[in-house]
Amino acid sequence: MLPAALSSLRLPVIASPMLIASYPELVLAQCKAGIVGSFPALNARPDTQLEAWIVAIEAELAAHRERHPDAIVGPYAVNHIGHPSNARLDHDLRICLDHKVPVFITSLRAPPREVVEEVHAYGGLILHDVTTVRHAQKALEAGVDGLILVAAGAGGYAGTLSPFAFVSEVRAFYNGFIALSGAIASGASIAAARALGADCVYVGTRFLASKEANVTQRYKEAIVDAHAADIVYTDAFSGVHANYLRQSIEAAGMDPRALVRQSGASIDFAVSPDGAGLKEWRDIWGAGQGVGAIDEVLDAAQIVSRLEREYRAAIAQL
Repeated sequence: MLPAALSSLRLPVIASPMLIASYPELVLAQCKAGIVGSFPALNARPDTQLEAWIVAIEAELAAHRERHPDAIVGPYAVNHIGHPSNARLDHDLRICLDHKVPVFITSLRAPPREVVEEVHAYGGLILHDVTTVRHAQKALEAGVDGLILVAAGAGGYAGTLSPFAFVSEVRAFYNGFIALSGAIASGASIAAARALGADCVYVGTRFLASKEANVTQRYKEAIVDAHAADIVYTDAFSGVHANYLRQSIEAAGMDPRALVRQSGASIDFAVSPDGAGLKEWRDIWGAGQGVGAIDEVLDAAQIVSRLEREYRAAIAQL
């Protein structure tokens, strides 16, 4: 069941918000290509930059719609990470509420009921990403509009459940909006997710290998060269299990086969492309098991066009 704001997308795709990678250039390209573009609020640094990004994105999308009245333009979404170490959460939520951001994506902790009510008051949506069935139930109790099921194989912080099991168990008690995440890097994967019972998919790693992604060329090339066997699932870097590229772990001087969780490990949100010292996401590169389906770096618009061709072909073949 698609919410009205997501019912006219070119493809049932939400681009996942990626730390460092998802900057306004990528978000705008995704929205203009007809899917949901998104970014983590934490990418805007300092925190005063968040409002400037939102204003710029809204202005450019409005201008694009005026120039291309027949174009399918997707809404944008802002991701808020509800972890205790995120000291900016209240500030970032307030900025997005004041600007009536169309789609909120919340992670790690369900949003407060008062935030949900304020978003609903102006017609916005809140989607919450979850890695377990229990997390899904708790998010629904908070009143969110939909769930993003982060299954095994997803890039970054991912769960361990097979998408077959995850979707099936959630559908047993919930008939609302579901987006599925986990190794979705082709149009055939989108078709498979729909067949499973998901309304939409969550695509991240495929857009890391886009020209607009705010990551180094080495990172993009590593995505193209990698295979599923190169993905390492570990909690060694932050205390929370996530999927990373083996090549980046080795480049940092560590053995992917002998990683040990450090005492006091915690999520480090102070990521910066030009910061000093070894940092998660900047130096230890997140990626999902769908990397094997990625064979070149393309514009975001080209990626969406390819996904659409593959999606239509998969449906026709079935």
